[in-house]
Amino acid sequence: MSLTARHLEENGVSTVVLGSARDIVEHCAVPRFLFVDFPLGNPAGPPFDRPGQALIAREAVSLLETATGPQTTVRAPIEWPGDPDWRSVYNRVDDENRAELAAEGERRRARMAQRPPRKY
Repeated sequence: MSLTARHLEENGVSTVVLGSARDIVEHCAVPRFLFVDFPLGNPAGPPFDRPGQALIAREAVSLLETATGPQTTVRAPIEWPGDPDWRSVYNRVDDENRAELAAEGERRRARMAQRPPRKY
């Protein structure tokens, strides 16, 4: 996404990248970046949180209008709902959850095996 934004910018299309992997996105030097401190895969907020998603969209448009220079990063003024300690358990694998995660992986592989092959 970051490289696409840079390409679009070079061709006259202004962009704002929404993302949670701040170090990666900033390394790619996007022109405008709205950093959303949420779990990866959720840059627009939790599913079905329309008010939160609308706030993030307004922040992105505002950044598009107000950025004063290249590689501008702004942090979205919204926190992940629920457990404020989500970072300590996000993607954690340890003895407490290893068996459950392995079982979920097996269930997912079984579901995927039932799907017809993709046609490209």
